Amino acid sequence: MSEQLEFLVPDWPAPKSVHAVMTTRRGGFSTGPYASFNLASHVGDDARAVAENRRRLRDALSLPGEPEWLDQVHGRKVARLSQSVKESADAAVAFEPGPVAAVLTADCLPVFLASRGGDRVGIAHAGWRGLVLGVVEATVAALATEPKDLVAWLGPAIGPAAFEVGGEVRRMFVAMQPESAADFQPGKGQKYLADLPGLARRRLAACGVTAVYGGDHCTASDPRRFYSYRRDGQTGRMAALIWLA
Repeated sequence: MSEQLEFLVPDWPAPKSVHAVMTTRRGGFSTGPYASFNLASHVGDDARAVAENRRRLRDALSLPGEPEWLDQVHGRKVARLSQSVKESADAAVAFEPGPVAAVLTADCLPVFLASRGGDRVGIAHAGWRGLVLGVVEATVAALATEPKDLVAWLGPAIGPAAFEVGGEVRRMFVAMQPESAADFQPGKGQKYLADLPGLARRRLAACGVTAVYGGDHCTASDPRRFYSYRRDGQTGRMAALIWLA
């Protein structure tokens, strides 16, 4: 018997027509390093367990359909979803009820976006590579509305006390936004500790999106609730989901 499902619901001023949920690792049928609510089919988990987890996800949330599981490649491509679209991308937007936009994460930052008018939503898979390549900017642009009319919520990601990167990563961000230097603290040796949610907030602000919430859940420091690739290596993936009623 699996344990009880546990979800995070964004605390943000999105309209009632916007539905958004972040899964945790609790409440599924996977075992071993994937225990227990792994929703990724590409990480080596038993396919039957993943299928059962996805079925349970649909049932528990009364989803209007199967989430559009993207082939994520740490890039900036944005998929505009319809009921039947499947493609390689790291972000998705939807302008109508029905499609469920989804990204899978296990340290990378899920960025939820919704219009204040409740007529469009987006989700982006933003690790440091995606942020450098402009996945946030591409998703905001794909929503085709005034950035000031968008609200954002940052889901669980590796936190600033655990995300160690090399000096080359810091240099790339500082070259784009000199003020990003404040999001890097000296680490061990030649390494730095990076504030991934802080970097995403700067990218959003540069786009004109200033109503940004969340960003306070660290995947690496909470093994009970979250998968973390940096912490565990072989592990499952959580899902960030957003759709219109």
